[in-house]
Amino acid sequence: MSGADKKQAAGRRSVGRPRRLDPDTMVATARRILEEEGLDALSMRRVAKELGSTPMALYHYVRDKDELLMLTLSGTAGALPRPELPEDPRARLLAVSVHAHEILRRIPWVLDVLALGELTDRDALWIVEEILDCAQKCGLSPARAVRACWTIWQYIYGDLIFRRAAARRAEHPPSRHYFPEMVTEEDAEELPRLTAIKDQWRAYAADYSVADELDAIIEGLIRRGTRGPDEPALPS
Repeated sequence: MSGADKKQAAGRRSVGRPRRLDPDTMVATARRILEEEGLDALSMRRVAKELGSTPMALYHYVRDKDELLMLTLSGTAGALPRPELPEDPRARLLAVSVHAHEILRRIPWVLDVLALGELTDRDALWIVEEILDCAQKCGLSPARAVRACWTIWQYIYGDLIFRRAAARRAEHPPSRHYFPEMVTEEDAEELPRLTAIKDQWRAYAADYSVADELDAIIEGLIRRGTRGPDEPALPS
């Protein structure tokens, strides 16, 4: 093989060789995909392609997609300023819960990552600590404080998922409305309350306040959690 042929062959080999990855660039690429296209679009293969590398090269830095997601989450909450919180534990519990809702509303892709299970951003654990601390200062036991934290999270997550779905429907309105328009006067016997209020449903829902609803949830959690052991539960 002539010298020119050797150079040409070496050039062909170098073109296909994956370049050394920069971990920060890898994480930034994964975050951009999540922000722009969502969780379903993220894969090791997709990130590798964006970086001009191979999936196997990524495994030198992360064990799997979950670890990549953990790295992507890392620092997300830390980059956001913490709010001024009141001293009173009851008011503080409400304030930090509203703050958590607002933060997740601003970075909706995090919802999809958190839905996978125990993946989380360590920099966001101060919110969990605040909720547990405030709940216990309000009189809840550690066990009830954990359940209160879980209840608050379930409300926040559910509300944001519903809001995101509503926003998508607003961008691409369906050809017809199904609820509450599907309720008619013919349903009055079976669904009397719903039939009576169906025309005002959207107006009432438009006045919905997350802070007010979280306040009601927290009030109920504290009342139940501080009820004496011999005090019967209220009838449902």
